Amino acid sequence: MTKADIIEGVYEKVGFSKKESAEIVELVFDTFKETLERGDKIKISGFGNFQVRQKKARVGRNPQTGKEIEISARRVLTFRPSAVLKAALNGEQIPENHSELDAAEEAAADAAEAAGLDPEDFDEELEDVGPLAASAGGLKAKAE
Repeated sequence: MTKADIIEGVYEKVGFSKKESAEIVELVFDTFKETLERGDKIKISGFGNFQVRQKKARVGRNPQTGKEIEISARRVLTFRPSAVLKAALNGEQIPENHSELDAAEEAAADAAEAAGLDPEDFDEELEDVGPLAASAGGLKAKAE
């Protein structure tokens, strides 16, 4: 899907003119961009969270030559899908308590980050044990 497809969808579903639809979509993307540039999180209920994270400089390896190279520190954008989006992608029924599940997953990610761990490292483990186990306490026990 492209930005033009999104503009077309807004045009068809909302009934604004194509020009108005394009302006709205551009405004939304500009707002997202400005928010992320400031380093703030974007939380969209039922969809997911966008967050800018700081990566430290580290030593990597060129896979072709095996030679070590320094990978510079940088900011990266991460996306954590909500429990609702995960369920929809997997053809599962959306749980009635989806806001509680999203909050539990967010708390688990925050707890991992506070403990100096990368929350992305726990995504697969949390999916294996189920969303209800993805509480801050459950993650703390797994990290220890």
